[in-house]
Amino acid sequence: MNNKALDLDEVFVSTKQDLEKKIATTVIDKKIISILHAGKRLRPLLAHLSFKVCTGGKETPYQYQRAIEGAVAIELAHTASLVHDDIIDRDKERRGKPAIHIEDGISNALLMGHKMLALGFDIALNHGDKIAKLYVDTWSEILNGELKEVNFNKKDIKNNSDEISKSKIFNEYNKIINMKTASLFSSACKAGAIEADASGPILTILADYGREIGLAYQLADDLVDLEKGEMIDSVIVPLLNRLENKTINNNSLQVKSLRKKLTKNSTKIKELYLEEIRRHVNKAEQLSKSEIIPPSPYKDLLSATPTYIINKMLKEINIAI
Repeated sequence: MNNKALDLDEVFVSTKQDLEKKIATTVIDKKIISILHAGKRLRPLLAHLSFKVCTGGKETPYQYQRAIEGAVAIELAHTASLVHDDIIDRDKERRGKPAIHIEDGISNALLMGHKMLALGFDIALNHGDKIAKLYVDTWSEILNGELKEVNFNKKDIKNNSDEISKSKIFNEYNKIINMKTASLFSSACKAGAIEADASGPILTILADYGREIGLAYQLADDLVDLEKGEMIDSVIVPLLNRLENKTINNNSLQVKSLRKKLTKNSTKIKELYLEEIRRHVNKAEQLSKSEIIPPSPYKDLLSATPTYIINKMLKEINIAI
């Protein structure tokens, strides 16, 4: 490919089209295809951008298709986590349709999630030990994040009458989103680089880049939910502690009281979120400019991607960073 400037929208649209074709030829189970339908494919897109950054766009057609196939494994793991999340959070809808556990029951939903993970791991195994190890390690980190969230909320918020320090809750919230969400963004970028046969410091740079985007993305997602008036235990409690500079106990966490406090602090909450989102976006942009990453039109796209992704998310509530 020549060195002319690339359009990020065009690259993402083209890559997503190729990804959808690969899903159609790789995934045989119609139920899994149905569950995968309408996904944003954000993590696979980041994986493929990292792949392109490492090849400079000079890969062979075989390498390109193999990298696209590897990205399918990432999407399968991500979507499986959503199926399980919906059960844990008792969410009734996903992507405008009834959640799988509502449509087919919890047992079927759990097993379909496991089936998607197994298929993703099979793809990862076919892509070598490094990819397979990364797949397993990432899923382990995601699971640990899920367990931390479930057990933290249960023990420290719902059943514990002792006072909870604001710093502990806010730190736990950050750990949870780092493990649950940012880990897969990080591994997606690293996997794309491995597919391009990259090694050494560039793997760390791209993994850190993906993690920063993942953190910003989850914060933006939470901000959208809060602006829509959704009540999120793991978000509201740490925010109110940090904003009001005091400790709270579970007796004060009545829904009516929370709504009043949210209304009172809505502007501060938004400012706090946007500050944190910008901080992670800026860190990702700085990482993308590292001299370790070879110059190419795709390196320029890497720098533009964090703001592009987050503004796509925040557009839903008419905010841009």
